Amino acid sequence: MPDAKTLRAGSTQKRAAILSAARELFVADGFDRTSVDAVAARAGVSKRTVYDYFGDKQTLLHAVFDGVGQSLLDTIRRTLDETLDGLTDAAELEPALVTFSMQIAADMLDSAEYTTLQRLVRTGSDHLPHRDDHALTDAPEEAMGERFAALARAGLLDVPDARLAADHFIALTFGVALGRFGSANAVKDARIKPLIVAGVRAFLRAYRA
Repeated sequence: MPDAKTLRAGSTQKRAAILSAARELFVADGFDRTSVDAVAARAGVSKRTVYDYFGDKQTLLHAVFDGVGQSLLDTIRRTLDETLDGLTDAAELEPALVTFSMQIAADMLDSAEYTTLQRLVRTGSDHLPHRDDHALTDAPEEAMGERFAALARAGLLDVPDARLAADHFIALTFGVALGRFGSANAVKDARIKPLIVAGVRAFLRAYRA
């Protein structure tokens, strides 16, 4: 795989075109049935160019997976900043956590990126990095845990283990909705919000300072 010094002028656009084409084909046809020739044709580049940029098809899959994962992580971090940053009043905590959960349900769990990630996991899991070797695997939970730790420092939560608190929060809110309905978008399904509200309240019964 070439390093940054060997990339030609205009290579950023070609790289983006290859990643976009690979994402579409991996989702539509699966990893095994997608050929490098098909990716090259969809991207409008030569097969040699695909190999020059990514080395092999599995590395290309990893790059697509990483890109989608990073996009979802950016959504989580942005939503955490918008809804939970700077809280100081205990009375604001429940509505803020509900708002955070509702925004994640609408903006992330019903997004094309989330759908793509799930499809990639289903069709290409044998070719993806092992969970322990993938930097983004635990990043969403870690980001939420960091914010819960900050709320604990502000005196709003009692959080002995921030990562465990994040796992509990996800299980009580999104996890219940996904497990029961296969969806967590309260904008489209009125049954979701009551579950999220109940989950937030259960979380606060366990973790409120």
